[in-house]
Amino acid sequence: MARRRRSRLPLLAAALVVLVVAAWLVGGWFSSGPLEKQLEFDVGEGEGLSALSDDLEAQGAIGSATLFKLRARLLGGGTEIKTGSFLIPKRASEATILEILKGDKVIRRLITIPEGMPSIMVAERLRAVDGLTGDVAVPEEGSVLPDSYDWQKGESRAAVVKRMQAAMDKTLAELWAKRSPRTVAKTPQEALVLASIVEKETGKPEERRMVAGLYSNRLRQRMLLQADPTIIYPITGGKPLGRRIRQSEIQAVNGYNTYTMIGLPKGPITNPGRDSIAAVLDPAETDALFMVADGTGGHVFASTLQEHNANVAKWFAIRKARGEI
Repeated sequence: MARRRRSRLPLLAAALVVLVVAAWLVGGWFSSGPLEKQLEFDVGEGEGLSALSDDLEAQGAIGSATLFKLRARLLGGGTEIKTGSFLIPKRASEATILEILKGDKVIRRLITIPEGMPSIMVAERLRAVDGLTGDVAVPEEGSVLPDSYDWQKGESRAAVVKRMQAAMDKTLAELWAKRSPRTVAKTPQEALVLASIVEKETGKPEERRMVAGLYSNRLRQRMLLQADPTIIYPITGGKPLGRRIRQSEIQAVNGYNTYTMIGLPKGPITNPGRDSIAAVLDPAETDALFMVADGTGGHVFASTLQEHNANVAKWFAIRKARGEI
């Protein structure tokens, strides 16, 4: 009987070793890690567990890359890592770190292009983002859809512009397919050009279709559009002028100034938003041909020159009383 009990000792010893090793592996997997403060950790496209483990060790998130890889393969339930940037909390366990890197809580970095931002300022905004790489040329005017766009650390500025332009192409195609018979735009490009004027001419979203209707009427009647932003564009490239328009600039002859040419400018004068494009492709039914700013960002509309002149005199007096002019 004694011999039988002694023969079991090696098996018990081996089992004990296995239990100790298992406890060590599991304990190290779930116990607090060495990270002393929250870490923003970046995962590049196609990076594998081995390279990431080395990076985690180098940045102090884990104690050993070798052990992390071993535990991840044995205990991690798969090691498919997502691309992006992640926040790893202070003292995060190895189990927590892997779950974060496998999860969907990627840090969202957004760059916002407001409606009516000209391309020269789009390029400036992209250049000001530290996490993007490479220079970027000024995009073609009107080619960028104003919106908020995700970007990843280390991504090229050119790649972000490409997504912005793809969004404009898609939006313009969708809206063009739904255009109203009332639109004066003969091509998507004409719609884009007119929409850029509408975008610049009104600060009130509810006015867009009305302004589009007014300019559509003028185009049909071959009247001068007389849109002030078309005077400014060739001077500043779309940036604010910062002063009153000079008489010489009103009389300037170029491909944009709609005070000296009939029809649309030769190209967009800014990047119009979706709603301005939609307004041009489905303008309001109106007989308005004139408008004057009312001092609130909106306008007062008129269908005759006599009515318009009365509106101008009225709003000139109001603005003068306010000290605005």
